[in-house]
Amino acid sequence: MKLTHPNRNPTMKAFVLSISLLALPGAIDTLHAEAPHVAQADDAANFAAPQRILFWTPEQQVSGYRNIEKIFPTRVIVAGESVLELPEAPVDLGAIQVQTEKSSMTLDEYFVKQNVAGLLVLKDGKIAYERYGLGNDRESRWISFSVTKSVVSMLVGAAILDGYIDNVDEKVSDYLPRLKGSPYDESSIRNILQMASGVQWNEDYADPASDINSASWQTVALYDYLGQKQRDSAPGEVFNYNTAETNLVGTLLRSAIGNNLSTYLQNKIWQPFGMEADAYWTLTEPGGGEFGGCCINATLRDYGRLGLFALSNGQLPDGTAVLPDGWMAQSTAPSATNPIYGYLWWLDNPGAYRASGIFGQGICVHPEQNVVVALHSARAVASEKEDWALQAAMCQAVAEALGE
Repeated sequence: MKLTHPNRNPTMKAFVLSISLLALPGAIDTLHAEAPHVAQADDAANFAAPQRILFWTPEQQVSGYRNIEKIFPTRVIVAGESVLELPEAPVDLGAIQVQTEKSSMTLDEYFVKQNVAGLLVLKDGKIAYERYGLGNDRESRWISFSVTKSVVSMLVGAAILDGYIDNVDEKVSDYLPRLKGSPYDESSIRNILQMASGVQWNEDYADPASDINSASWQTVALYDYLGQKQRDSAPGEVFNYNTAETNLVGTLLRSAIGNNLSTYLQNKIWQPFGMEADAYWTLTEPGGGEFGGCCINATLRDYGRLGLFALSNGQLPDGTAVLPDGWMAQSTAPSATNPIYGYLWWLDNPGAYRASGIFGQGICVHPEQNVVVALHSARAVASEKEDWALQAAMCQAVAEALGE
C-alpha cells in the first residue's frame, strides 16, 4: 500500500486513507494484540507520528485516539452552559448474547474482545448501561473516523432549513463554482450524499496509480483534482464509495453557509441540544476546513446525545426544529443504488440506522425500541467483516433486550 505521494502532504494522505477504509472490509490488518489499559498520565509518551496512524501500536492507538487535538490540526467545538441531562436507569445487560453466523459471546465478552474503550446505551433518553475500558472515563474524548459523515449529513439538513441550500437536487457546482465545467455540473447534492455521483474514482488502496493514492487532500488542490475527472456512469445509477466526495460534501456545506463546520455544528446542535463537553474537529490542513468525512473527537456521552438528536428527528429539547420535517426519514431511506446506504448513514433492519467509523466507532439508532448505542473502540483491524457483523449484532441485541 502506498501511503505517500511526491509533493503531497503525507500526514493527511495517511489520515485520509484511514478514514476511508470503512468501505473495504479487511483492507488493513494491523496484526495488533488486544488493546491495553493505558493510564492517561502516560499518554504523551505514547504519541506517534501522525502519518503512521494506520499502523499505530495498541498503546499508540489508545493514547492517540483520545488526544487527537494534540497530534493533528483541529478546530474546537465549544459546549454551552446548558447540558442535556442523561438520568441513570441501569439495566444488567452484560449477559445478553451477541451472535453472528461465525461468533457467539456475551456483551461482557464483546467489550473485552473488541477492544472497547467506552460503551453507552440509552433507552428513552436514560442511561441503561455505561462502561469504560482501556484507561478511558466519561471525560475522555475519542476519534470518530467516519461517524462524522452522518453528522455532516444532518448539517446539510440544517442548512436546507436555514435556507443556505434550496434542496438536495441542486447541482454540486452551483455551490462550488471552481467545479464549473466538470462532471459535477450534472451531479447533485443527493448524488454525492448517496455515493452515486457517476464521476470516475478508483479507491483501490493497492494500486499506486489509483485516485485514493494520487489525490491531494488540501481543499483547493482536491477541487482541482476532482474537476479533471471524467464521468463513467449517469448520476444516481451506480454506488461507488468515494472518500474524496465525502470531503466534497463538507466543502460544499462550508461554501453554502459561509462559515466553518465546527462553528455551524456548535451553533446548530452542540450548544442548543446540550452537549456537555468541548469537542474537536480535525482539519484538512492547518487553518483550513474540516474533513467532511471524518473526525469529530468527542466524549462517549456526547456521541450518545448525537444519537438522541437523530432519534428526535432533529428537534431540540424545547421542540425547536433544526432539521427539515422528514429529513431523518429521507436520510435513512435506502438509496436506489445501495439498499443499505442513505445520506451518509448505514441502514439496518428493521428501521435502524448507524454511523460507523473504522477501528470500531459507532452510533446505532433504533427508533422502534427508542434506543441509542454509542461506541468507542481501538480494534486491531481497521475494517473487517466479522467485526462489523459483531458490532451490528451487538447493537441489535441490546435494542431487542431493552425493547421487550
